[in-house]
Amino acid sequence: MEKIFKITLEAARVNARLRQREAAEKLGITVETLRNYEVGRTSPTVEMADKLCTLYNVPRENINFFCKRSSLKALVNSSKAN
Repeated sequence: MEKIFKITLEAARVNARLRQREAAEKLGITVETLRNYEVGRTSPTVEMADKLCTLYNVPRENINFFCKRSSLKALVNSSKAN
């Protein structure tokens, strides 16, 4: 079985070479809303998730929409300890 590598929304945006302001404008949302998605404070709707994937040119299964930064930092730190 092939393992799918997931990236954060922020990483997908950066890889698409977009600033938050640019991405928010293209998506028709505020920068604050996009920032909330990226830090895991709120989650995008299915429709918005599809728009994000289209804009960033990344399949939905490759983006982790529900990972808070604190959880990600804990994961990174635990892997460094091993």
